[in-house]
Amino acid sequence: MTQQPLLTIFSAPKPFTRPHIALIQRNAIRSWLALGPAVEVLLIGDEPGLAEVAAEMGVRHLPKVARNAQGTPLVSDIFAQARAAASAPYLCYVNGDIIFLPDFLQAVEAVVAQTPREFLLVGRRWDLDITEPLDFSPGWEARLRTRARAQGQLHSPFGIDYFVFPRGAFAAMPTFAVGRSGWDNWMIYHARQQGWKVIDATEATTVIHQNHDYAHLPGGQPHYKLEESQENIRLAGGPTRMFSIWEANYALKNGRLQRTWRPLATTLRSLERAILSTDPNPNGWRRLLLRRIRRALRALM
Repeated sequence: MTQQPLLTIFSAPKPFTRPHIALIQRNAIRSWLALGPAVEVLLIGDEPGLAEVAAEMGVRHLPKVARNAQGTPLVSDIFAQARAAASAPYLCYVNGDIIFLPDFLQAVEAVVAQTPREFLLVGRRWDLDITEPLDFSPGWEARLRTRARAQGQLHSPFGIDYFVFPRGAFAAMPTFAVGRSGWDNWMIYHARQQGWKVIDATEATTVIHQNHDYAHLPGGQPHYKLEESQENIRLAGGPTRMFSIWEANYALKNGRLQRTWRPLATTLRSLERAILSTDPNPNGWRRLLLRRIRRALRALM
């Protein structure tokens, strides 16, 4: 009897035209497939090289995707297509440069056993320079985990690269542009507003982001500087909805869900709402102070 997958991992990778981007995306997809029969993988979009890679790896490929006026794929359509095509009861959107180790699937299984409905699972990543195809021979996960912890750097809670949730969640989303800032923060905001458990899996997992440049983006700029990122923030409802992993209200530790309480995050969010509601000038001293506080917090994390 064929095992029904527990989790559908879906992604909208970048074009495979640049050698390093192609290499790290192949590494990522192979790591997802290495999780075994409990996982199925969907690749969405018609970026150059994607169909060929999907065929080579035996992965399902959904080529059509809705785009905005700038030609960027829409998150809402990516999610809708994954929901319609998935065989599993739980979905995971992940960026195409992220490597999952077996502890990721173990974390998903632990969460599902304790709270099968109305949750969002996220976590911080380890940034690591990888310039070679990964060796997936026995023991690969232990080798890579050791390397990430020794040579990598834990990213701040403001970078969110994967989302695990029940298949029926996030059925209605604004028309965010993928690969730009803002929509990932809205995911946490929306889950908290709905009263769901937002679970931080950082302590339970070693999720690896393969470092890369931004040459694939317009002007080679980081995504947070792009006009489409500002539009994403507007669609999300403004800066006060830019939540981070810091605002998860649960954490997965030693296989168990535990409530979290982060008074500094709560205080900062209250301060932000007060400043944004009383200072309409984007360059006013209050907003400048807020930006400095955010930068200081990122430096501490």
